[in-house]
Amino acid sequence: MKINLHVLEISGTWEPNDVERRAAWELYVELVTRVSVVPLRAEEGLLREAMDSLYSLFATTRDVLRRHGPEVAEPKRNGQYNFGYLAVAMLNFGIRPLLASWHPALENWESQRPDDRSRRDHERSWPEADDLRAALQDTRRILAAYADLLASACGVPNLLEAVPSFD
Repeated sequence: MKINLHVLEISGTWEPNDVERRAAWELYVELVTRVSVVPLRAEEGLLREAMDSLYSLFATTRDVLRRHGPEVAEPKRNGQYNFGYLAVAMLNFGIRPLLASWHPALENWESQRPDDRSRRDHERSWPEADDLRAALQDTRRILAAYADLLASACGVPNLLEAVPSFD
């Protein structure tokens, strides 16, 4: 496996135990059914909804880690990775950088919305909207690599083939 997180590259092996497989499946379902891996075209959706969806992955991942317990993070031989490490790295290096830089900027723009303007129209008039959409696309590529890894760990076909690509 190999995942490039811009500031960190994860390269090595992971042989999941049964508990890790179940946890991987839960996180996989969350990833492939969200904007996290589904491209958001310029004329579709709201950036706020995309950001909120990504942010909610923190609570979802924490819940998966808590429910499945320490078995998902137990040390493995020969430096193999475990689900716990991979899940936390996804949050801290795959999602957090985007949210840390773009959430405050979007929130600031949203606070300037006139009462007579729709959220959609106001968001689309934001000069930085295209830059945020590009950043979301970069994060989508990282999360798609994670989703692919999780699918392999679960022994399931790559369901991302059902996701349209607009690259």
